[in-house]
Amino acid sequence: MVQDLVDGVVREYDDREGTGVIDSLDTPGGCWFHYSMIAVPGRKTWSVGQRVRFTFERDVEQDGFVFRAVKVGPSI
Repeated sequence: MVQDLVDGVVREYDDREGTGVIDSLDTPGGCWFHYSMIAVPGRKTWSVGQRVRFTFERDVEQDGFVFRAVKVGPSI
């Protein structure tokens, strides 16, 4: 089940793999994301510390995380 938009901060991002982790009160332990989930045309990366808004799935197994982002965009 996809959750409503929540605010978070990029904890880490690996440019080579195109994956990262977002921290949020709604995703204890972090939320895994892939660049294909970025909802900004042409954008394939985020900076560590950048504020974002995202939707996510819970109770999934993705590289050791139980939360996986579905759509990630800039914080307004």
